[in-house]
Amino acid sequence: MPPDIAIVFLKALTLSSLLAVVPLALLWYLDRREREGAWLFAAAFLWGGCIATALALPFNTAFFQLIDAWVARHPAITAVLGPDAATLLAAPISAPIVEEVAKALGVVLIFWLLRAEFDNMRDGLVYGAVVGLGFNWVEAALYVAQGYVQSGVPPYGQELGGRYALLGLGGHTLFTALFGAGLGLALQTKRTWLRVLAPIVGITLAIAAHMLNNALPLLAALAGAAAGEPPSGLEPPGADVGFLGAFLGGTLFQLVVFLPFLLVAGFALWRSGLWERRVIREELADEVGHAVTPGEYQDIARDRIFRTRRISGMQRRTSSALVNAQHELAFRKRRVRNEGKDPARDRLANHWRGEILRLRQLLS
Repeated sequence: MPPDIAIVFLKALTLSSLLAVVPLALLWYLDRREREGAWLFAAAFLWGGCIATALALPFNTAFFQLIDAWVARHPAITAVLGPDAATLLAAPISAPIVEEVAKALGVVLIFWLLRAEFDNMRDGLVYGAVVGLGFNWVEAALYVAQGYVQSGVPPYGQELGGRYALLGLGGHTLFTALFGAGLGLALQTKRTWLRVLAPIVGITLAIAAHMLNNALPLLAALAGAAAGEPPSGLEPPGADVGFLGAFLGGTLFQLVVFLPFLLVAGFALWRSGLWERRVIREELADEVGHAVTPGEYQDIARDRIFRTRRISGMQRRTSSALVNAQHELAFRKRRVRNEGKDPARDRLANHWRGEILRLRQLLS
């Protein structure tokens, strides 16, 4: 980039980084019952921001050039849709497929490399959302730089406010979360048909939501043509709008347009919480007196949707480590049981029992 554009991009990336803290904190909280560590969050985030964007760029560029050449041979299309006909036609097809597949590859890679650490729909939803948030992190800065090139005015408020609408949990974050939830559901279920179908439904929902978002300008252009209005093309870049106005407008827009997909994600989040609490309660019942004390099990039985269990009388860090080890033991036992094996003889389950013993010895 030329120096002036690079400065705009880096400033936008810095602001995007600050805005990403809020959705990252929310996703960190959602992963509280079986947290894999900050390094994995960082890896998922950087896959979305650095790898997925790099993978998507050449494919998107090639497809846009292909559509541009096709439109040039059919002037009637330009007469209907205007000078931006190629962009209007390519955006709803190329970006949803290419970008969602590129982001989904990151989620699949994380699950494949750390299969023993991922057990359920909550894991998939959270880490899919983190990958999508990373993609949004870089894309927001790129669009600010692009707007500066086109108009001479960097649209910080318009792009950052719109792309971090809904507290940063819409857009790319929502799209990839839908695929992650499907992949996570496939891992937690014993039904073979659901293991096959859930990831397919997840990636289909992700592509469909993304496609709907990108198709709206095309639908508006077609509606205008049907009403006899002359084609005007996409709105040219102008003066930057305020961050608050773009944030509120973008939030309202996403709540309306993505409502079915938000409901699916919300349902997956609710069901995954029920599954986690039930598995912890059932699988730790026979660990009372060993990995779990009677008092701790009473707290497990009282656990609720927004509560975070802590063990009284312990420092916060030790309590969190012990609770996490107990939950890891519960989820591992359920995984082994679903595979038709004996959790008492599983090496990783016994590792977590040993880790719980070690933490208690450290405390004493």
